[in-house]
Amino acid sequence: MAQSLTSGASIGSARAVCLFLHGRGQSAAQMVSDVISRLDASDVHFVLPEAPNSAWYDAKAVDGMTPATADQLDHALSLVRTEVASVAGKMSGRPLVIAGFSQGACLATEYLLRGGRADAAALLTGCRVGASDTGLPEDLVASIPVYASNGDEDPWVPLWAWNKARDAFTRGGARVHSDVFPGREHLVCDDEIKAFSGLLSAVAEGRDTPEYTT
Repeated sequence: MAQSLTSGASIGSARAVCLFLHGRGQSAAQMVSDVISRLDASDVHFVLPEAPNSAWYDAKAVDGMTPATADQLDHALSLVRTEVASVAGKMSGRPLVIAGFSQGACLATEYLLRGGRADAAALLTGCRVGASDTGLPEDLVASIPVYASNGDEDPWVPLWAWNKARDAFTRGGARVHSDVFPGREHLVCDDEIKAFSGLLSAVAEGRDTPEYTT
C-alpha cells in the first residue's frame, strides 16, 4: 500500500470519504494545502496517497502508451485499488469520491474507465494516459456524477486530450458536469473549488446533483 496522508473529518464522524491523487512532482501535503484546505467539506474524510518518487508514472499527458508506461500505470492502478479497498474496509457503507489534480486526475480517470468503482469523481485537469492513442479501455461500471475541469490553454493537459476523456465518460453513461476556464494557469481555481465542494456535499448528504447530466 502507498504511504498516505489523511485530512478532514475523522473516520468515525465522516459521512463520505474522498481519495485524492496528487500530480506529478507534488505531494499529499501540498494537495492538502493547495486544494483540500480550501474546500467546504466538513463531513468528508480525505485520504491522499503518496506516489513513489512523486510521480505515478513517467509519461506525459500527450505521450502514447508504451509497454513501459503500461507497466507503470498497472502498478499505479494497483496502488489505487489497494487504497480503495482499505478505505472501504474502514468506512463501510459510506460513499466514496475519487478525485485528483493533473497526473492524479489522469490516474483517477484510468481507474474509473478500467472498471474501478466509486460513487462520484472530481477530475481537475486530467486526461487519458496515452491520450494520443485510440482503442483505450472504456469500462465505466456505474452512472456516476463526474466533475471534469481544465483551462483552455493548459500547458500540461491540452484541451483536445481533456475532451477525449470527458467524452469517454459521457459515452459510458456518467453524469458529467464540465468547466473550461479561459486563461487559467495549471492550478485549481476558486470556481473549481466551489464545484468540487458542491459535489462532495451532495454525495455526503445523499442529494441529487441536477447540474450533472448524461
